[in-house]
Amino acid sequence: MTLNLTIFAPPKNKNPMAPKKHFYLILILGSLAALGPFSIDMYLPGFVDIAQDLKTTESTVALSLSSFFIGISAGQLLYGPLLDKYGRKKPLYFGLVLYILSSFLCLAVDDVNQLIVLRFVQAIGSCATAVASVAMVRDLFSVEESPKVFASLMLVIAVSPMLAPTAGGYLIAALGWKYVFVFLGLMAVLILLASIFKLPESYKPDPNYSLKPKPILTSFFGVLKNPQFYTYALIGSVTFAGLFAYVASSPTVFMKIYAVSKTGYGWIFAILSVFFIGSSQVNSLLLKWFSSKKIINWALLAQCAVSAVFLVFACNDWLGLYSTIIFIALFLCCLGLINPNAAALSLAPFSKNAGSASALMGALQMGLGAFASVMVSLFSEHSVIPMPLVMTIAAFIALFALWMGKRFIKTEVEASADSTVMAH
Repeated sequence: MTLNLTIFAPPKNKNPMAPKKHFYLILILGSLAALGPFSIDMYLPGFVDIAQDLKTTESTVALSLSSFFIGISAGQLLYGPLLDKYGRKKPLYFGLVLYILSSFLCLAVDDVNQLIVLRFVQAIGSCATAVASVAMVRDLFSVEESPKVFASLMLVIAVSPMLAPTAGGYLIAALGWKYVFVFLGLMAVLILLASIFKLPESYKPDPNYSLKPKPILTSFFGVLKNPQFYTYALIGSVTFAGLFAYVASSPTVFMKIYAVSKTGYGWIFAILSVFFIGSSQVNSLLLKWFSSKKIINWALLAQCAVSAVFLVFACNDWLGLYSTIIFIALFLCCLGLINPNAAALSLAPFSKNAGSASALMGALQMGLGAFASVMVSLFSEHSVIPMPLVMTIAAFIALFALWMGKRFIKTEVEASADSTVMAH
């Protein structure tokens, strides 16, 4: 599972720093970027154990994942203005302290509703690390150096979904699910200490920056009025909801229905992440011959076909463990082609307010993802059907949005070949 990171316009007080001379900076920024993905994926193998300990169902436990997505969605809109008004480090410290406190409070929960609330608070905290890491790359490195640093962060974000559930599976099998939150809390403590002592303040606070709702909302509304933005942002967000449906229901599907072990589930999740990440890399090659628009067209059609066949198999009880993995892998391959192109096309019309556009896109992705995960949790936890059902609905809604959106886009701005889009 990956996270969309808000893209900020380069600040005025640029202070270029050479990556080779400041390796520790890249290491700290990479750790900041990895905290969110680890927070999402590492506790997934413990869903069955959490449900048993808290005397509830796996579907209800999945609501703690939904609340995390809601927190991430809200946090992306919150931290952008705070980082510009108060500098980078103070909001970052606030977010990390909030994350640490909520992580350790998770050890004391005896009711699933407490876990759901604490996961929301934890998400608000972790969002500061994701947004601040991108902003500080823009601050600390020159235009020539920053793509290399962003590539390093993207590698960390890409590897996190492969490492987190696998490590979580072994940790839960050995010590129990609460130790995941011990690990995450200690991870955040180390990141906080590194940020205090090794991370410079990269942006001078701007006391004149307004936090009043009106100018912020005016900027967001200006973005939302652009047909190209709302068409492709909706396509990317709705298809991403299919990914969230998979993430939220996968512990139940694999560990309860198919009786896969905690460690086995971690490996399955890691392998499926490779398909998503791999197709995103293939997309970079395809862009040499095809436009983003054409890739989205064909990938959406393929995703609709895959999800529909997946649903037919599920309804007729034709699925087994391996066939389920294959269908999910194909769906994720399509998503890996759709998501980066939809993000690039939605941001293409903007230069001055690209930060607002990116924040809105990230909030929309996480908001719809939270909704999809809630929908999955409302269905029976003794069937695979909810997963392909939500995936199919998401794919066809995205295809309809593309068909309708073309009618309103008068002049389409193509995504530039060197545009930097970091996603999750």
